[in-house]
Amino acid sequence: MASLRAFGVILQKLSPNSIIHKCPRFFHLHRNGLCSSSSLAAETLSSHLWAFDSKLKCGGNQVRRIWMSPVCMGRRSCKIAGRKGAQDAKKAKLYSRIGKEVVSAVKKGGTSPISNTLLAALLEKAKELDVPKEILDRNIKRASEKGQEAYIEKIYEVYGYGGASMVVEVSTDKINRSVAAVREVVKDYGGKMADPGSVMFKFRRARVVNVKASDVDKDQLLTISLDAGAEDVIEPPEFEDDTEEEKLERYYKIVTSTENYSGILSKLREENIKFEPDSGSELLPISSIEVDDEAMDLNKELMDKLLELDDVDAVYTDQK
Repeated sequence: MASLRAFGVILQKLSPNSIIHKCPRFFHLHRNGLCSSSSLAAETLSSHLWAFDSKLKCGGNQVRRIWMSPVCMGRRSCKIAGRKGAQDAKKAKLYSRIGKEVVSAVKKGGTSPISNTLLAALLEKAKELDVPKEILDRNIKRASEKGQEAYIEKIYEVYGYGGASMVVEVSTDKINRSVAAVREVVKDYGGKMADPGSVMFKFRRARVVNVKASDVDKDQLLTISLDAGAEDVIEPPEFEDDTEEEKLERYYKIVTSTENYSGILSKLREENIKFEPDSGSELLPISSIEVDDEAMDLNKELMDKLLELDDVDAVYTDQK
C-alpha cells in the first residue's frame, strides 16, 4: 500500500491536468493530533468520516481529490470547518489518557486518595486540567472490575515522509496488541519503524499551555508568562497562503517546568485569558524540518491513522 501511495504522489506531480482539493468537511482531529478511545471519542469520530485519494471527472479531465483529517501544521490544507470537532476530539483524548492513569494508580495503591499518594496527585492534576469528576469516578470503579489490568506506557519511534520523524505515545493494557496495531498502520501508510532512541533525541519533554493568538495581545502574554516563570513562549508559524480563518486559529505555546505550571495557569485565569492545558506534558521538537506539500499530506495521513488507534495517546512530529 505504501509503495502504491508514493507512486500516486509521483503521478500527481507529473499530471498537468490534476489538482489537489482538500475537503474540510471530514476533519475530526485537532491541531496537536489528539483524539480518544473513550465513549466520548466514539461519538465524536462516528460523525466525521475519513476518505483519501478519490477521483472524479471535471470538465472532461480526471481530477484527483484528496480528503484528509487535520493534524494541523498551519497550512491551507487544514481548514476551519473542522475546528469544533477537532477540539472535542482533543478533549476526549485527554479524558481517555487521564482515565487510564487513574486505573493504573488504583491498581497500585487502592481507591483512597488518603493512603494512595499516586492517586491523590493524579486527582489534583485532573482538577488542574478540568477533567470532569464523573470521568474520574467511572475509572476508579473500572479499576476494581475483574479482569481489568493496569495500563503500561510505551513509546514507539517512526520515520515519516520527507525526513520527518514521529514519536507515538501509547498507554495499553495489552502490549502485544498495541505494538502490532502501530506496526500495521506504519507499514500500510508508508512510514518506517525506527530503533529505540533514534528519534527521541530530537525532542524534549515540557509542560505546555496553548493560547489562541487571536485571544491575547502578544506583549501581554509574554510579560505574564515570563513573570510567572515560563521558560519560553513559542510563536505560531505563519505561511503566505494562510486564509484569514487560519490566521485566527494560530496558537502560542507557553513552555514551562512542572513546578511553575500551576502558577502560570492561575495567572492566566486572573487575567481572563483563555487557554488549553496539556495532558500532563508534551514532546517539543528541538528543531523543526521543512517538507514539501506532498510529504506533509502523507505525514498527516499517517499521524491521523495512528491517532485512531485506541491505545495511542499522542503523536508528535518535528515536521514544521
